Amino acid sequence: MSKVVLITGASSGMGKLTAEFLSDNGYTVYAGTRDADAINFDSSLKSIYIDVTKSASIDHAVEMIMHKEGKIDVLVNNAGYGLLATVEDGTDEEMFNQFDVNVFGLLKVTRAVLPHMRKAKSGVIINISSFLGKMGLPLLAHYNASKYAVEGIVDSLRFETLPFNIRVHSIQSGLFGTNFVKNGLVANAQTTAEDSPYKELVSHFVPIVAKAINEGPSPQPIADAVKKIIEDENSNIFIPVGGEAETFVPMRKELSDEAFELKVKETFGL
Repeated sequence: MSKVVLITGASSGMGKLTAEFLSDNGYTVYAGTRDADAINFDSSLKSIYIDVTKSASIDHAVEMIMHKEGKIDVLVNNAGYGLLATVEDGTDEEMFNQFDVNVFGLLKVTRAVLPHMRKAKSGVIINISSFLGKMGLPLLAHYNASKYAVEGIVDSLRFETLPFNIRVHSIQSGLFGTNFVKNGLVANAQTTAEDSPYKELVSHFVPIVAKAINEGPSPQPIADAVKKIIEDENSNIFIPVGGEAETFVPMRKELSDEAFELKVKETFGL
């Protein structure tokens, strides 16, 4: 019997690629999407409605999978987006929404799946995090903070799930060629306004990030890493994947805070 996988945020980008890749490799995959019209159960890759900001949709999706499959072996928390805003400009709604998806949504889906994994005394939870969960960059403080939170959740949750043979991991993603800039990035209007006091920073930094994503490599390494974690019980807890992650995450461990900040300034021309 194939392993059953639930992936959130799987309608596009690295989530969709990972869902298709696992399905092609024999897994029974439920690809979470907010598009209720996209639901199908016709193949090993099954679309299922799940909005991580709505607890009822999460509970219903998990109940449906348990009814059909009797188990959930793997949860991949992939749903997320980035807020582009200065700390000065970020609104209450923007701040809440950033954490509602990237942090609270992840916690709620994990909360719904854990009882079933605990009873089965088996499971793998993989959180798609970011190298920005280990370092800061300008205009992305809210996103950075949400990913720092994800890293903290992994640190703590691993102790809670240890007695039940449930592994918890984080993939610290670099920048890949996805539609993240178009569909996964929300910009604060004041930060990007012509009269913004941060105009010079925005005009310098935003094109650097946009170029890295729009012209970046395929996110296939993310899918490869997910599959490897599932199949290797001795996988590392935190796995940096992609150029930026593989460069900056180890560097963050090696350098002092001041030396690391200087390196970031030099790299991004800040």
